[in-house]
Amino acid sequence: MVQTASSYDKVANRDAVSRLVADAAKGGPDLVVLPEAMMSDFAVEGESVAEAAEALDGEFVTTLRKAAVEHGVAIVAGMFERSCDQHRPYNTLLAVGADGALLGAYRKIHLYDAFGYKESDQLTPGDVAPVVVQIGDHSLGLMTCYDLRFPELSRALVDAGAEVLVVPAAWVRGPLKEHHWTTLLTARAVENTCYVAAAAQNGKKYCGLSQVIDPQGIALASVGESDGHAFAEISAERLADVRKRNPSLRNRRYSVTPR
Repeated sequence: MVQTASSYDKVANRDAVSRLVADAAKGGPDLVVLPEAMMSDFAVEGESVAEAAEALDGEFVTTLRKAAVEHGVAIVAGMFERSCDQHRPYNTLLAVGADGALLGAYRKIHLYDAFGYKESDQLTPGDVAPVVVQIGDHSLGLMTCYDLRFPELSRALVDAGAEVLVVPAAWVRGPLKEHHWTTLLTARAVENTCYVAAAAQNGKKYCGLSQVIDPQGIALASVGESDGHAFAEISAERLADVRKRNPSLRNRRYSVTPR
């Protein structure tokens, strides 16, 4: 997973993606996870992210696909994708395979209308349906930032077969916000007995604290507030062992039904 801060300069961000994936690939991972809004940062008040939005065959996705093929790694990264509303694009996570194939696109469903911000003024929510992609031997469920506050989505992803919850984010700094971030990441791992891989933006606006957490809630790898990347291994044997000893998914009495 990679921790960095994007800017409003899309060319610079694409160059950063190429460089960051190349650096991370030196560690030999199967997957590189980049933060939410890696294509372009969120717009300042009074401006719109719509001008930055691209289609899934645009320059940002082309950069991801090229980097994936060049370095033989799968990539998950965030972008703003054009929607049927020209003023309100999607906040999209894109998963690209090591062969450059588009594996899946998740359009954020829980828009950040909280803490004095209203993301729905600028963005269109996606369809309420879990997006799970297969990368290597593992199934990955995609969710974005504020989605973390809604345990129903993570449970729906696990019900759909996800073994790892991949959470790119731009988690805004603020009183107790860092505490919320780390607590919720751990909770999603423990309650679903799954791995969580969270790659966050850092800098002046965002808290960073990217990490990978195992099904017992143990942080396997983490990055503080500065730029950087960290590696962790996902173990199917560990997942099976934890779920055998703690069969909470099997013991539950409620299911999740979208509204």
